[in-house]
Amino acid sequence: MKARTTRYWGFRRAFATAASVMIGGGSTVLACPVCFGAAETSMIDGAKLGVLVMLAVLFAVQGGFVGFFLYLRKRAKRIADIDLETEWSKLQGGASKA
Repeated sequence: MKARTTRYWGFRRAFATAASVMIGGGSTVLACPVCFGAAETSMIDGAKLGVLVMLAVLFAVQGGFVGFFLYLRKRAKRIADIDLETEWSKLQGGASKA
């Protein structure tokens, strides 16, 4: 019975804390100082540049994958064409011997 009572009071305390933060805390309290500060600071410019660099790296890696798979497709087609020519020449050679 004691464990159930302790759990109840823990839940009640957590609910009361969450409610007081939601009621008493304004948007100023919830915002970080960097985001809530001036619109154009060096910190925000650095964050924007960081996002652009991460996007550039992402697209470079994706471009590498696309290029690799296009290379594999081209190579497979070339090998299939060579195999087809070899098979055709064997069939032509076999027909002329008969």
